[in-house]
Amino acid sequence: MGLSSALATAMSGLRANQAALSVVSGNVANAQTPGYVTQTVNQIETASGGAGSGVQVTGVSRQLDLYVQSQLRTETSGGAYADQMSNILGQLQSVYGTPGSSNTLETALSNFTTALQGLSANSGTQSAQVSALSAAQSLAQQLNTTSQGIQSLRSNVNQDIGTAVGQANTDLTQIATINTQLQGLSPTDPAAATLMDQRDTAINQLSTLMDVRVVTDASNQTSVFTNSGIQLVAAGQASQMAFSSPGALTANSLYNTDPSKSGVGSLTIQLPNGASFDMVANNTITSGQIAADLTLRDQTLVQAQTQVDQLAASMSSALSDQTTAGTAAPATLAPKAGFDLNLSNMQPGNTLNFTYTDTATGTQHNVTIVEVNDPSALPLSNTGGNPNNPVIGVNFSGGMASVVAQVTAALGSSSNLQFSNPSGSTLRVVDNGTNTATVNSASVTATVSSLAGGSAQLPLFTDGSSLYTGAITGSGSQMTGLAGRIQVNPALLSNPSNMTVYSTSPATQPGDATRSNFLYTQLTSGTSTYSPQTGLGSSAAPFTGTLTGYMQQFISLQANAATSATQLQQGQDVVVNTLQQKFNSTAGVSIDTEMSNLIALQNAYAANAHVMSVVQSMMNTLLQAQL
Repeated sequence: MGLSSALATAMSGLRANQAALSVVSGNVANAQTPGYVTQTVNQIETASGGAGSGVQVTGVSRQLDLYVQSQLRTETSGGAYADQMSNILGQLQSVYGTPGSSNTLETALSNFTTALQGLSANSGTQSAQVSALSAAQSLAQQLNTTSQGIQSLRSNVNQDIGTAVGQANTDLTQIATINTQLQGLSPTDPAAATLMDQRDTAINQLSTLMDVRVVTDASNQTSVFTNSGIQLVAAGQASQMAFSSPGALTANSLYNTDPSKSGVGSLTIQLPNGASFDMVANNTITSGQIAADLTLRDQTLVQAQTQVDQLAASMSSALSDQTTAGTAAPATLAPKAGFDLNLSNMQPGNTLNFTYTDTATGTQHNVTIVEVNDPSALPLSNTGGNPNNPVIGVNFSGGMASVVAQVTAALGSSSNLQFSNPSGSTLRVVDNGTNTATVNSASVTATVSSLAGGSAQLPLFTDGSSLYTGAITGSGSQMTGLAGRIQVNPALLSNPSNMTVYSTSPATQPGDATRSNFLYTQLTSGTSTYSPQTGLGSSAAPFTGTLTGYMQQFISLQANAATSATQLQQGQDVVVNTLQQKFNSTAGVSIDTEMSNLIALQNAYAANAHVMSVVQSMMNTLLQAQL
């Protein structure tokens, strides 16, 4: 090796050391910069003169584990989902109140039943009547407050969706823009490393909002997809999501796959090719904060609202609905037998019920006929229910002949039953006389509208100023949102004596506790069947129990859900933190490592400088010898 070659080699070493020093200083300076990935210089051996080797810096490399990075993004989405679910379910527990405190449904119901006990003991006193009504008002107001709290949470998560969509669009645009900036740059270009850090930061932020899958090609262009396969970013083009919100939500603001019927707005995406579709209907987002918000808005909190609505509905019906057994059909119809039912007091939502047994198989059928006078709500769905217990909607507005025709058509000849209208508002249900079916029982359940009509039942609670009858229309069930509208009957507030006076002819005797005893018994030991939409029971085997038992069940269900959500959040946080630490062990800046590198570079720089000094000295000696 000649002196010139040695000098050139030492010079290349100094230049490499300078580049490495620049990278080390950048690493140290950005040790606390979020999203910064440790960089190292790339060096290759080069020929220097006729012999020996020099060194050349070809760029920088980012030190990261791509597999761990992918796992971290997946778990980050799951963690964000768990965090949001735990957060909102925790707030829902606050809406229900602390067990045992004064502002809970359990306490309000207990106070009402206690007041009814006092009314039974002192039924003739105005103070006991007023006290019972005051407790009823407190219970209604607690239901109102609970409903408002649930809908406030729904409105909040709906607003969160809009905010998250705006952030997601910003992230998608930034990723696409950086893709464009990276075109033509080598992945080892220092400028490219900075841009890739920024792109990864945007992708990481996007992963907290929704599930993402990232693919980077040989030209350093990153494509982003959802796990369902929808492309969010393609090179320099980004999809854009759009969210429309109706504002504050109510119990009747429900999601529907038909955009014209949906009461919660829409979430759509427009792809770079111009195609657009509904992200909710297509279940495009399955994890992250947005997925949690959608689940909470359209399922979890809707079920919570259904639970308190069912409580309000069952309580109202338990006090106001009167069931009247059918009378035996005339013996002159023999061998046919069955019952006559008086439908004159039925209102939309009220029911007539009968049971019959198929004598060939011994199978018992329980049939429920619901008065539904809105044609757009028919037919009713009995999906998932017991096929032996059909629920049939019948339009009563066309008169009894129409009712008979509809019931006959709904049950068909296979039931071996016959229906007729012998007179007035009477529906006759009998077997066909062939000994293939036996009508076991029949009854009509109708809502009492009078405060003093001669029965213990009374419409103590109303739906605003209207009776609650459970009416079903094309826009839904009257039960939906009832907890937010329920109140004590204004007519009863104007005349508290009707808490005990149930008849004027003959007049209710002083001290008669018939009505107060009935109210107390219905609320404490009367049983009802509750919709499987409450999350209790199933369509085939719905939950049946007292009002208190039902309330305890759904509150316990929600408490368990909140506990499970918290446990899932804690577990997911451990997973995310573990992966983050694992990722940082490679990608994060280690000051100790950088200081070690700095010392090594300092020694190498000094050694290269010493080589140059020696070569210079030798050259000077050579020149002097020639002179």
